[in-house]
Amino acid sequence: MHGPPHESPAVVTIPLILLAIPSIFIGAMTIGPMLYGGWFEGAIAGTATMEEMGKEFHGWAQMILHAFTGIPFWLALGGAATAWFLYIKRPDLPAVIKEKSGALADILDHKYYFDEFNDWFFAGGARRLGTGLWTWGDKTIIDGIMVNGTARLVGWVAVMGRRMQTGYIYTYAFTMIFGVFAFLSFFWLYLRKM
Repeated sequence: MHGPPHESPAVVTIPLILLAIPSIFIGAMTIGPMLYGGWFEGAIAGTATMEEMGKEFHGWAQMILHAFTGIPFWLALGGAATAWFLYIKRPDLPAVIKEKSGALADILDHKYYFDEFNDWFFAGGARRLGTGLWTWGDKTIIDGIMVNGTARLVGWVAVMGRRMQTGYIYTYAFTMIFGVFAFLSFFWLYLRKM
């Protein structure tokens, strides 16, 4: 469902606020003892990275203040200010910037065409593979040979058996004599090779 952005209902927002407040205080109270104190008995503090960070740790308040001096904070603040200016203060500018950017705006709008590539290569390849396996494996092998093929074989054997069942004793006697002759010939050829 699309529409203008809005805050989540109170049934979601109030529990999130109630969970966020104690997490700030718990984090502030435990960050020093947990990471640089004896809580983990050297399991974490023994690493070179944690030892180097421990030299610069002077309490949770200084750690928070130090975050305001880092480049990621200023980049995030600059992004928020740019978004406010472009979409709240001057909502006419994004269309002008997009028009003047030309191909660059199209490339960024399509996310470097990675979605189209993934849809063609990975999803399309998986669909083609699945179609091939279904056509060759399911329809040809399973349905064509194993299911329908065995049914046709049983039908053919039944038709041949029905043709051999004439109801005349001389046909059965001839078949029995021919079978005994074939068996004795095979047995005689087998004994001769030994």
